[in-house]
Amino acid sequence: MLDFTLHPYTGPTDLQAMLALLPRIRPAERITEYPSPVDLQEALNIPAVQANTRLWYDTSDELVGFAFVDTYHNLVSEFTPQIEVANILPQMIAWGVTCIQRAMADGRIPYTPGERITLDASCREEDKERMAVLEKHGFEALELRSLHLVRSLKDPLPAPQLPEGFILRPIAGDHEVPYAVGLHQAAFDSDHLTIEERLAWMQVPEYDPTLDLFVIAPDGTWAASCMCSISQEENALTGQQIGYTDPIATHPAFRRRGLARALILTGCHLLQQRGMEMAVLGTSTQNLPMYHLAKSLGFQVESTKLWFEKPVTP
Repeated sequence: MLDFTLHPYTGPTDLQAMLALLPRIRPAERITEYPSPVDLQEALNIPAVQANTRLWYDTSDELVGFAFVDTYHNLVSEFTPQIEVANILPQMIAWGVTCIQRAMADGRIPYTPGERITLDASCREEDKERMAVLEKHGFEALELRSLHLVRSLKDPLPAPQLPEGFILRPIAGDHEVPYAVGLHQAAFDSDHLTIEERLAWMQVPEYDPTLDLFVIAPDGTWAASCMCSISQEENALTGQQIGYTDPIATHPAFRRRGLARALILTGCHLLQQRGMEMAVLGTSTQNLPMYHLAKSLGFQVESTKLWFEKPVTP
């Protein structure tokens, strides 16, 4: 077993060290996978995630990995490939369990005896070594898969079309965040996304409000959204011109009207106008309508992640 020292997250200097570590961990073509540099910046704008973050240093005082538990109880862990998974991932799992137990103890995760509370984790489907360590340490495989899809923006794009009376526009400012959060919660039947988290997304240095798109229904209801983005920092690492067209949400009352299609196409056109050559979006096997929509628009699955959960008791 190798010796490591664990440091708590202390602020921007640690974030920059984590961002600098990613290109050492991954080949360029995988920089945009979660957690990408933008994902790290978004997550670590949230105080609760900062408190759940630890950095691993080796005996030479070099950063070799980090792990945090996000607001959805997911263990996010990254480390250099020079370290055997079995030498570091168990420590990161133990840290993740500690984070969940601490949240249960202080009431941030409501718990009643007998209730099933889990720590979740994912890995690429070809990463058999990490998968084996997860299962050895009590994680159970789920049917859920995360899909990373890409589409060339060099190919022709259809023109977006909206139903009569619907308006597609960018967000007007922070004062509209509660409406955006309400839409997202309704779309996914979940209260996971908070105003604090949505604002954290918007505080990332390269956030562009003109790419933060919404469809408003004739009666003024916030009907659908697509948060597009470009990270020149990531593009410098990948050597490609890539833009994002997610997350995407449609209010249940306005599904099957072509709103998500119009948003994705509008986003792709905007990315294309800004010189992007490829669009990226993520979805899961739980959201088959979004997967089929993405496929119909020319997106193809580039990689797949498997999901696991580990029961945690107080």
